[in-house]
Amino acid sequence: MQTPASPPKTHDIMHSIKISGRFVLAIALCLSTLMSLQAASPRLSVILPRGIQRGVEHVVEFSGSRLVDAQEIFFYDSGFEVTGIEPDGNDKVKATVRVAADCRLGEHVAQVRTSTGISDFRTFYVGALPAVAEKEPNSVFDSPQPIELNVTVTGVAENEDVDYYVVEAKKGERISVEVEAMRLGTVLFDSYVAILDSKRFELSVADDSPLVLQDSIAAIVAPEDGKYVIEVRESAYGGNGNCRYRLHVGSFPRPTAVYPAGGKLGETINVRYLGDAAGEYEESVQLPGEQDPLFGLYAKDDGGIAPSPNPFRLFEHGNAFESEPNNSREEATMAELPLAFNGRIEQPGDVDFFKFAAKKGEVYEVECYARRIRSALDPVMWLYKTDGNLLADSDDSRGPDSYSRVTIPDDGEYTIKVTDHLGRGGADFVYRIEFQSVQPKLSLSIPRNERYGQYRQTIFVPRGNRFATLINAGRSDFGGDLILNGDNLPAGITLLADPMPSNMNVMPVVFQADQDAPLGGNLVNFTARHVDPAQNIVGPFRNRADFIIGPPGQSRYRGREVDKLAIAVVDEVPFQLEIVEPKVPLVRNGSMQLKIVAHRKEGFTAAINVQLPFRPPGVGAANNVTIPEGQVEVLYPINADGGAPIKKWKVFALGSADAGVAAGGSSWVSSQLAVLDVTEPLVTFEVERASCEQGQQAQIYCKINTRVPFEGPAKVQLLGLPAKVTTSELEFTKDTAELVFDVQTDKTSPDGKHTSLFCQVTITQSGEPIVSRAGGTELQIDKPLPAPENSAPAEPKPEPEKVAEAEKPKAKPLTRLQKLRLEAKQRAEARAKRLAEANAN
Repeated sequence: MQTPASPPKTHDIMHSIKISGRFVLAIALCLSTLMSLQAASPRLSVILPRGIQRGVEHVVEFSGSRLVDAQEIFFYDSGFEVTGIEPDGNDKVKATVRVAADCRLGEHVAQVRTSTGISDFRTFYVGALPAVAEKEPNSVFDSPQPIELNVTVTGVAENEDVDYYVVEAKKGERISVEVEAMRLGTVLFDSYVAILDSKRFELSVADDSPLVLQDSIAAIVAPEDGKYVIEVRESAYGGNGNCRYRLHVGSFPRPTAVYPAGGKLGETINVRYLGDAAGEYEESVQLPGEQDPLFGLYAKDDGGIAPSPNPFRLFEHGNAFESEPNNSREEATMAELPLAFNGRIEQPGDVDFFKFAAKKGEVYEVECYARRIRSALDPVMWLYKTDGNLLADSDDSRGPDSYSRVTIPDDGEYTIKVTDHLGRGGADFVYRIEFQSVQPKLSLSIPRNERYGQYRQTIFVPRGNRFATLINAGRSDFGGDLILNGDNLPAGITLLADPMPSNMNVMPVVFQADQDAPLGGNLVNFTARHVDPAQNIVGPFRNRADFIIGPPGQSRYRGREVDKLAIAVVDEVPFQLEIVEPKVPLVRNGSMQLKIVAHRKEGFTAAINVQLPFRPPGVGAANNVTIPEGQVEVLYPINADGGAPIKKWKVFALGSADAGVAAGGSSWVSSQLAVLDVTEPLVTFEVERASCEQGQQAQIYCKINTRVPFEGPAKVQLLGLPAKVTTSELEFTKDTAELVFDVQTDKTSPDGKHTSLFCQVTITQSGEPIVSRAGGTELQIDKPLPAPENSAPAEPKPEPEKVAEAEKPKAKPLTRLQKLRLEAKQRAEARAKRLAEANAN
């Protein structure tokens, strides 16, 4: 029977995941469906085996879809040489990969380039130990699978499966175990590991280990000669055929923390490894002179090398260390900025204080690193003023870690306090607090086109064609325009992009390939810089992929970020796209039909789906349009609201079609960057309200404000009229000051206040229409009043005012507009009078 799943825990990286295999399968099917719906590029779902040994040649299988025309494997790190590549049907490609003996241990990233595109990137692992495959049956404690020390076991945890392995060790020999399961990024798999003696007593047990997130590490020093059993399973006895794991078993060191967990760039530093089963030990380490986001320390000794690193911060300043006792403000450890404060919450209830001097007006970003360096500490941080009053406090500002930005209010001494959120402590509860002056920050990314996937986050340009994307800029603490760097692109590719304005965080970019550009590509250090070189602000490209998604709230349990952009030239495709650049502007409160033209090669007739990924602020457009099969153009409706910024914008059209490529699916191309000029409208209208009874005629008066003179006649329509209400289209010129719409209602026209009326103006210039909404108004339609009962019509008597008016000298003749207004006034007065008489009766 199946063991029920435990209630889901939080997505804190220290908490495990208790979840049924059924839900895991549902998530996997959902992601698989998402991938199948996207038919534009090769897709990569998994790399097998999930790990390989360095210093050895391996056959590695890349599985996904549309890989039949695979040409190359991109690796994001050095140490890999592909000596052969062979597609195995449409969904797999086998590559022979030679791994260098000094290749970095741990997680690596790769993706496949085909002749028609670039796949998603996925991860795999490199280890130091030879691999041994799990052999079933090994699910009974009394008959475990024998293995040697210093091997990596590759296994699968099926539902309710427990795998047992047995090793022999001498008294005093270290047995270290580390599991890669969730970190493999394949499926929700919360591993459990235990080391047991021959009598089944647990000597070391682990579910989640802070150093390896939801994976597990366990280690002992053998208390006597004999056999020791290692148990591996899913923590809630779940599992399925995708729950692969790599179990490293050996005599290697496995410290759980390093102290300090950071040092100054380029310096030699002494560090202490903590939490190893054989005891703490020190090592002298030479730090690199430049930042390396993947830098970590691999513990090693005569027993071997740890399978994964202890994270280590590279900082531009040196270290200060706590000096116990420092459990109060009075006992605070004194340090001078700029330094990083390093300490340990060594026992439950421990509190650490540091003291430092600062000057008024200084601004610091104060970062506490604990969980981010894989410490068990959940830090809480307080910063106190000179007088002891609180200046800032922080708990989970950086995930479980703490962060504050502070402005020093006065010259003097300040104190900072750190402890664990739950009052816990331990020898490996290390932390460091870095004080950093506020620095400009800039990074680039490509917006996601899938919620969890990487669809169209690579650049592959057909020969003699174009491909475009949007580039996001994440920036803080600086202003100014940005310029993209296109200097290190693959041969034959040119980048076309305007500077990104300081008030924008997204820009359209077109990549163009020469007709004779060599097929191939590479991983590019794609960057942007401040328009002013003196600012020295440069930002790299970042792309994060989500590999494992689950509850609560579809949390992201496992992913990977890369800092390079995959760009390639791919095979020619049989169509190109062009935007016919408008000769007239798109005006505020206006609309336009943007013409998209397809240049087809002879014999290519397939329909082409077209979209406008970049819409300037205030500009709207249809989600997509289609150039029908066999046709060469389509009109794309766009519009601008009244607040659209006045500017000449650059836009592009992105098109996809089934071009009969070898791998199947669609091919993508883009148009050029075309100018879209957004301007003020040429004319506006001031439109008066009107009213009448059903079946009567009303006049709607319009005053015309011509902002920009134009040639020839313009047309205006009154739109938004209610049912069975009609009027005629009118014409006017730049010299026309007023217009009147004669609006005819029907006896059955809906009564009430109709507020959706507006004037739509069409001005033709250079043979193209400029269409805008020029003014709105409302029309009141009333039901006729009933005739008074049993009353004869009274003989009208001349009103004294009219008699006096008749005796006055004749005035100038009224204009037509004045007459219409007077008649409307008289009708309203007569209606009011009849209404009063009806009420009196």
